[in-house]
Amino acid sequence: MPIGPVTMIGVYLVVWWTVLFAVLPLGTSKEVHEPPTDGTQWGAPRTPNLKRKFITTTWVSAVVWALIMVLLFTGWLPLPDFSRAPAL
Repeated sequence: MPIGPVTMIGVYLVVWWTVLFAVLPLGTSKEVHEPPTDGTQWGAPRTPNLKRKFITTTWVSAVVWALIMVLLFTGWLPLPDFSRAPAL
């Protein structure tokens, strides 16, 4: 069963968001959490490094996506065929 470009993009977006939530907390445990005096949130990191985390998320997602595509195209991870109606 061929996989279309819309399915490939959809798989990449799901992988990207999943990896983003895995990458966001990285590097925040080294900070000392003192009571905020400037009105910021108690657990907010001082330097979130969001640009670096988005770049990391993008390349890690590309590697994971490529592995998933290999598994899909080789048949090790088959996608269900929803185009056919179930037999009654």
